[in-house]
Amino acid sequence: MGVELGIIEGFFGRPYSWEERAGMVRALAPAGYGFYLYAPKADAYLRRRWREPHPSEEMAALAQFAGVCRGAGVRFGVGLSPYELFLDFDGAAKDALGEKLAAFDALGLDDLGVFFDDMKGDLPDLAARQVEIVHWIAERSAASRLIVAPSYYTDDPVLDRVFGARPDGYLDDLGAGLDPAIQIMWTGEEVCSREYSPGHLARVAGILRRKPFLWDNYPVNDGPRMSLRLHLRAFTGRPAAIGDHLAGHAVNTASQAVLSRVPCLTLAESYRAGEAYGYAAAFRAAAIEVLGADFAHAVETNLGWLQDVGLGGFDDARREALRTRFAAFDHPAAREIIDWLGGGYAITGEELQTQ
Repeated sequence: MGVELGIIEGFFGRPYSWEERAGMVRALAPAGYGFYLYAPKADAYLRRRWREPHPSEEMAALAQFAGVCRGAGVRFGVGLSPYELFLDFDGAAKDALGEKLAAFDALGLDDLGVFFDDMKGDLPDLAARQVEIVHWIAERSAASRLIVAPSYYTDDPVLDRVFGARPDGYLDDLGAGLDPAIQIMWTGEEVCSREYSPGHLARVAGILRRKPFLWDNYPVNDGPRMSLRLHLRAFTGRPAAIGDHLAGHAVNTASQAVLSRVPCLTLAESYRAGEAYGYAAAFRAAAIEVLGADFAHAVETNLGWLQDVGLGGFDDARREALRTRFAAFDHPAAREIIDWLGGGYAITGEELQTQ
């Protein structure tokens, strides 16, 4: 395939169940998905309450999931977002962080993500502070791979508007300061990039002094606007040639775990087929594999309503017609569509502020 594929559960809103995570690992491992990073924004013990230990039942579930990953030959990882740690990396913070790392090590962690994304970052010495934290973690974590998400993980100026203007030379300083063995994540020219080119990725690699580890925000559909749509179509804009310019390719999946398998399978096919890739045929084959032929046909014929128009664009009559159509299928993905039609996956701006 040329590049390591994997899943990052890194979205806002309702996280997956443990059964859904296990199902995704088992379904996608045969297609070449070799790692799973557990990092839902809704897990407060990874983010705003990171200083507190996870409840024992959650740690037990994580340990069991780690076993599922190992059984499927998939690397197990956790993404820790130590919220605003770089504002005060003192003795108390180090003690709490050390305890968190020890708990993760007990799980048999393969990958540890240190994520500084989606928090205020307009500090002149931000890169130096983060380098210090990451190297401190690297000396204490037993994970065999460390992956950092920068505060400014894209060229997209939306981050500067929301989290403050990025410090001058931030990415260059971060790349120069971090040990070359540590991976750095990147979402592309936008937060949700439409496409990636070898030229763009080569430029970013020069800044970071290493190949970027891609955090691909498709088919993710969190947020007040995106949660109104189901991202089901096949991957496009990811030519196989980008694989040579990447350290890894992580897919941030949609809130619907089973439906997400459809586009994920098409990405694997895109890398496999190279220039022979056809996105429509890839979608059809993946949908049949995940959903079965009849259900796949129903989804394909309604893609315009599900992905393009979305919940805000049709009336109650259309909503009921879609509900009736998909209720005919006894399948977990059909239940995801019905739940979505009823607003079960809607995300408010308030949720984004509190997760």
